[in-house]
Amino acid sequence: MAIYNLRRFSRPDELKAIGPDHLLTLLEPYSDYFAERGVTLPPAGAADGVPYKDLAGVFMSPDTSTPSDLVDALYFIDEMATPEGMDQLLHEAEQNDIDLNGKPDPTPADVAVQVWLADRELLERKHAEQYLTKRRSFEYFQTDQSPVPVFKTPSREKLKALAEAMDDWFEQKKRGRDSRVFAYPKPDGIWFLVRHGEPYKREGSIEEGESKSVFYRPEKHDVLVYNPALGELRMNAGSKGEKELYRAMFGLHLFGSENFFPKESKYTLEPLRTDGEAALVCSDIEGMEWARMKEVRFYWGGHQNEVEIRKADDVFAALSVREKSLPEKARIIRASFQVKFTDAKTPRTVTIRPSNIADYTRDGDSSVVEEWLTKRGFIRAANQEGHGQAAAMAGA
Repeated sequence: MAIYNLRRFSRPDELKAIGPDHLLTLLEPYSDYFAERGVTLPPAGAADGVPYKDLAGVFMSPDTSTPSDLVDALYFIDEMATPEGMDQLLHEAEQNDIDLNGKPDPTPADVAVQVWLADRELLERKHAEQYLTKRRSFEYFQTDQSPVPVFKTPSREKLKALAEAMDDWFEQKKRGRDSRVFAYPKPDGIWFLVRHGEPYKREGSIEEGESKSVFYRPEKHDVLVYNPALGELRMNAGSKGEKELYRAMFGLHLFGSENFFPKESKYTLEPLRTDGEAALVCSDIEGMEWARMKEVRFYWGGHQNEVEIRKADDVFAALSVREKSLPEKARIIRASFQVKFTDAKTPRTVTIRPSNIADYTRDGDSSVVEEWLTKRGFIRAANQEGHGQAAAMAGA
């Protein structure tokens, strides 16, 4: 974690939002560090004498001697010390029989500290969960096994083994070790969040009036979703190497084979060329009223890597007026559609790229849209029976 994440604790009033007994229990393992910084901590359980001002001064000017475990603890507590985070942690504390004693009306920071002290992994897991809903673009990999093997949510031990196996790659690529994998069962599948480091960053800082530098490893979160009915893994990750790592390692550790998820593309846009406007028919899709293509891109290649873009309110209607059709030779590399859903007043955009990528305005659109894409031939034929089961599960 970057040491500048201690900013919340550089204000005495923020420290006072935490019950003194819990604050001292949190800081007690680092008493030697605070002593070196000129701060003597009273024993845990002391109600008075907490040196809030002196502690704030230490957190205001962290240095390279600041214990990394302390930085981690304060980072996660800071991130979850919000009203929304408090609601989640109170629920989890009740579900896991964690006794939140002390103040009858605890603050969000007070709750976060108590949960951290009781179950660090639980707080880290709830912190990681917030990154799941921020992803909108996914790359898809679908198994070619039929029937799709029965899937069980992996245990903590299996997730730990998966993370340790990926650490060799992360370390080789200068991203450090100690990655973590969290699993979250949801109606549309098992969502996984991979937390790992990025290459080190160096930033300028001011310490005691002098210009210095802070050297730290940023944190990154990648999201993967496994659909057990379809046998499909979709992922949102940064580099091509990370995607290949996840494709192979998730296949190996969850199904026993690095090639459980083949590299072949899931989507094709050829129905736009072969079927024309008929490829957009959706009268047989529950939840969809109509679909129109508003943009299509063609790759002509050549020495200049030429890309042609056609845009209109309705591309097929515009072509019809001019008695034109889509070009026969250029590769279709992307198409965007306006889709009117029965539960919405205005249409939403769906974008397909024929590798393995589909972008949705809303995650909830995926099951309806993919049923349409399957029936019109945009999704390759593998395991279409499984797709129907997946759509039924997602709509449950």
